[in-house]
Amino acid sequence: MPIHLRAEPGDYAPAVLCPGDPRRAEYIAKTFFDPGARVVNEERGMLGFTGTFRGRPISVQSTGMGTPSAGIVFEELVMLGAKRLIRVGTCGGLQTHLRMADTVIALAASPDDRTPLRYAGMDGFAPSATYELVETATRLSREVSDRVFIGSVVTSGLFYDPDPDTFGKWRALRHLGVEMEASMLYTIAAVKNVEALAMMTVSDVIAPDASPVRISDEELKRGVDQMMQIACAVAIS
Repeated sequence: MPIHLRAEPGDYAPAVLCPGDPRRAEYIAKTFFDPGARVVNEERGMLGFTGTFRGRPISVQSTGMGTPSAGIVFEELVMLGAKRLIRVGTCGGLQTHLRMADTVIALAASPDDRTPLRYAGMDGFAPSATYELVETATRLSREVSDRVFIGSVVTSGLFYDPDPDTFGKWRALRHLGVEMEASMLYTIAAVKNVEALAMMTVSDVIAPDASPVRISDEELKRGVDQMMQIACAVAIS
């Protein structure tokens, strides 16, 4: 049985939303799930809830920050019977056409952090989403907003990167954004043969020769709410 998710098989629905922040998990359960969601994990403050969305079973489980923490949670969710994992988090926008609160759907996630490569047992690996989930999310996004973008992201192991050229390299390779968990999700999903998708709200835009600006609480809520309309529908599709 899992060590970090103190739950039993059946406590989680087959489809699990995975934000990094425990408070975000609670917000999702209370705001988007049908009334009556229950707590299924509180270990180490990593809150998890199970309920329904439009009458269909669904769970949300926080993962923490970075591939090592998230990898533990993804692995243990699969142990507990999860079949579809959807990351719902934030990213830094790398391309100049992106704006605060936009939604990014990650078609693939380049692992700048080597943890996913170590897990895959390969020096080079291209972690990618489940195509059917990308297709569904793309279709549903057209019903919600014109500020949803589909493409590659890069998963970094460093939030405060001391190399000033890093963002430019990623931008030049047409990555839409940088975040810290998606490549681990896609790698574990491939190894364990489960479905996976990562969706992120743009929380800052990393423009050339400019300092990042923190997103306002109002913009963040707008972005998260837009993303969750899509993510919850994809989860139960």
